[in-house]
Amino acid sequence: MFRGRAADRVPALLGALALGLIAPLGTQVAAPAPEPAPVVVTPPTPTARPVVLTDLPVAGPEDRRVALTFDDGPDPQWTPQILDVLVKHGARATFCMVGSQMERHPEVVAKVVNAGMRICSHSHSHDERLPARDAATVTAELTDVATRVPGTPVTYFRAPGGNWDQQILDTAVAHGMQPLGWAIDPRDWKRPAADEIVANVEKHLHPGAVILLHDGGGSRVRTVEALDRLLPWLRSRGYVTDFP
Repeated sequence: MFRGRAADRVPALLGALALGLIAPLGTQVAAPAPEPAPVVVTPPTPTARPVVLTDLPVAGPEDRRVALTFDDGPDPQWTPQILDVLVKHGARATFCMVGSQMERHPEVVAKVVNAGMRICSHSHSHDERLPARDAATVTAELTDVATRVPGTPVTYFRAPGGNWDQQILDTAVAHGMQPLGWAIDPRDWKRPAADEIVANVEKHLHPGAVILLHDGGGSRVRTVEALDRLLPWLRSRGYVTDFP
């Protein structure tokens, strides 16, 4: 059957076949097993605790993360302007929204969510006497915001006026929301000059600081101006904005 040079190769072919180095004719050769997919480890979600968070848990002075937060919106005039400034500078922020305002301006809520920002509950009615209310009212006030953004996590609650009591702390935690305060309040709600807002933040800034600003509750033209100046200043000093 084999002649010439073909006959010379027969012993080598038979030896390779015996050792299993080649497969007999008609044998289906199995494809090599695919490499296992890399294991992606998702970090655990922080557990809410009944204490008011005022600073991010930074690793040290070189961990220069800070959190920008905006209260009392959404507002159809000022929230989009603040969003524009944040997007322009590539910054992150958390918007502590009031449910009654969300009800009036759902299109602004959508802008905030679609821009990749976070939503924090700031109650339904911004009732600064919330600690005096009964348990059912407190629960309804705290959980209202999340019902208006289905599919969007609402994992923080900020008490109106910063008025906390144990019932509010415990209710927030029971509904998966970390009580959120602030470390720096430039009191922009009093509408000081933009220079004053900027100077106040610069004076008290430190790694991990949660900064309180406002996008609702009246004219925020000075807050918008101050934010546009603060963000490049933060970057020049190595700070980055992050979520709480």
